[in-house]
Amino acid sequence: MQLNELKQVVAAAGVVGAGGAGFPTAVKIAAGADTLVINAAECEPLLHTDYAIMKTQLATMLAGAEAVIEAAGMQRGVLGIKKHNLPRLGLYDGQQVSAHVRVHALPDVYPMGDEIILVYETLGRVIAPGALPLTVGAIVSNAETLYNVARAMEGTAVYEKWVTIGGKVPQTMVVKVPVGMRVSELLEKCGVVVPADCVVVDGGPAMGPVIDPSTSFVKKTTKGITIYPRDIPAITGKLAQTRVINIHALSNCCQCTRCTDLCPRGLIGYPLQPHKVVRASMDMVEEMPHLFTGATSCSGCGVCELVACCQEISPRRVYAQVKGILAKNKLRYSGGAAPVDPDRDYRMVPSDRFARMIGVEQFESEPVLKLNSVMKASEITLLTRQHVGAPAVPCVQVGDVVEPGMVVAQANGMISANIHASVHGRVTAVSDSAVVIAPQY
Repeated sequence: MQLNELKQVVAAAGVVGAGGAGFPTAVKIAAGADTLVINAAECEPLLHTDYAIMKTQLATMLAGAEAVIEAAGMQRGVLGIKKHNLPRLGLYDGQQVSAHVRVHALPDVYPMGDEIILVYETLGRVIAPGALPLTVGAIVSNAETLYNVARAMEGTAVYEKWVTIGGKVPQTMVVKVPVGMRVSELLEKCGVVVPADCVVVDGGPAMGPVIDPSTSFVKKTTKGITIYPRDIPAITGKLAQTRVINIHALSNCCQCTRCTDLCPRGLIGYPLQPHKVVRASMDMVEEMPHLFTGATSCSGCGVCELVACCQEISPRRVYAQVKGILAKNKLRYSGGAAPVDPDRDYRMVPSDRFARMIGVEQFESEPVLKLNSVMKASEITLLTRQHVGAPAVPCVQVGDVVEPGMVVAQANGMISANIHASVHGRVTAVSDSAVVIAPQY
């Protein structure tokens, strides 16, 4: 399939990055790269979605990868999988798994799923802060995204999601869910009752936000719905008030520099010095934002907060506020990267230690894969913003009958994505933010 044809097929199917941010995949597929880096790192603890796809649908995922490689004129593909997952999948480092794709064993460290870290680990190339992987000859795509590319080539749009149900649950599992299903109903159907002393997180424990399951819905970017006690280190920082975070940072930092020493992006030369930023007041940042542009290269991985700091400070939360001020002033870091730290290999955080330090090691278990059928929902709410860029524009009306795969909201410009009905049913509500469907099974 030619490049433009593949881009049109992928855009029509509403394929976006399934690994997190949701960047429209048709925009990402472009000429000029020599390597497709397949992100199957399963970065955060307790998530098993990419594992389930490779365990049961490896051939389909690789078909999507080969299509992208061929259309974009690339020379090869690298399938990045953490070492501990290779024997579980029956794979080995360096294995040729398709015409152009070979396996690359990634170290069991966190956050290996960050595309900046992943490109350096697989290709030895440093992407300049603020630049795209394409500038160093790479395109990075998540395993589930490439599975969806293959499905798009078969004529199937993105309206189902593979989701890990994990954390403090009776049984860790991976299920197939219609996009738009209410999270509370999903948990109920999985036999999960959320204890009063726990919270629900969209994603993994380190980077996923705490959500209200009664008002939250499965999106194209949902990798997992996980449950944790409120009092473990992974969660306490998420629940703390911003005002308290700022006061604590200004008054308690001992300037040990450990957060800077362990910053994963800082170790490959990015301009991140959290030990300095936490001592700056937000008033100072507001007055002199140009002094803090390095903050835009922070990935929010949380190593500074969850591993490095001995004072329970959250440099990550401080950086998030600084990035907000920089965005308001339309400022970004424009310099290059420094040399890679020669001690990087000794400062990376092992995955098992990370899970233990943030309080989630106790919830690790082998997942049950429940993938034979798609879960049924009593109502579907399709948000029009499930991706980076402009929200989709609804193109249906109340009373319309829709079928799975039918476009219910159209992409609004190049950086946007179509939204498709995930069930057969009748449209009951339409707004700028969502299309609601009553399923008819």
